[in-house]
Amino acid sequence: MTPRRVMVTGGAGFIGSHLTERLLDHGHEVLVVDNFYSSTRRNLTHLLDHPNFELMRHDVTFPLYVEVDEIYHLACPASPIFYQRDPVQTTKTSVHGSINMLGLAKRTKAKILLSSTSEIYGDPEVHPQTEDYWGNVNPIGIRSCYDEGKRCAETLFFDYRRQHDLDIKVARIFNTYGPRMQPDDGRVVSNFIVQALAGEPLTIYGDGGQTRSFCFVDDMVDALIALMGTPHEVTGPINVGNPVEFTMLELADLVIELTGSRSRVEHRSLPQDDPARRRPDISRAGELLGWEPRTALREGLERTIADFASQPVSGSGRRSG
Repeated sequence: MTPRRVMVTGGAGFIGSHLTERLLDHGHEVLVVDNFYSSTRRNLTHLLDHPNFELMRHDVTFPLYVEVDEIYHLACPASPIFYQRDPVQTTKTSVHGSINMLGLAKRTKAKILLSSTSEIYGDPEVHPQTEDYWGNVNPIGIRSCYDEGKRCAETLFFDYRRQHDLDIKVARIFNTYGPRMQPDDGRVVSNFIVQALAGEPLTIYGDGGQTRSFCFVDDMVDALIALMGTPHEVTGPINVGNPVEFTMLELADLVIELTGSRSRVEHRSLPQDDPARRRPDISRAGELLGWEPRTALREGLERTIADFASQPVSGSGRRSG
């Protein structure tokens, strides 16, 4: 593999830091760009002395002038706790940030990958979700700053492709978990683990019958790198996630078992626009990337719990997302 100059926006985040680590292992030079709004430098401290690593504090809603061969555009708060804290800025990050990164890719003739999201499907009426499904999204709800922001980002990527023949890749990322998740990010896996380790009730919204499909972060990084490596004619969008579906109650029971916690389950009202079911059809990823997730939920949770247990823990009381 020829070493390249790669930029990862949002590279101090959960997925971004694992991706950065892998790219360095492959011999590339990596520039991480992050404003640390929903991430932490701690995710990258072990890489700061690496000769091929550079870290820049920068907000992608402002233009950036650097020389790169590839751009992984991951910058955007991705959990309800963070993206609803400043919804206008969330939309600006998805829209202005994508315009700036696409402009940079156009100038440098770089290949650029967008980390889109399963949230563009909204509360889906088609199950499992395929890439040709247009979604069922509330455009004015509390989640729409993220959902519609990412939908607009996809529009921009494909318009730059049509207008400038830009080498784009669009990955629609489904629920991902693993070490380095923020304990207060409001995601269901981190919520449950933090609550179980603290001996607090595991908070389930609604009756617990709603489903998600959980992909371990190492498998997700494999998919993103494989997508970046595809020929010019492969653009996506491509679903990347684990197609094995679990209810929230099943996840809670497994976390309680693996942590050895005496926590019980506590039910609360379901948040607005919370999807009832979420599972990717990954046929396209298998066909075009030769990819499928390899890590079972039990194995991935064991590794994630060990990471959380090695850090100071307090109960979150946050809502799942």
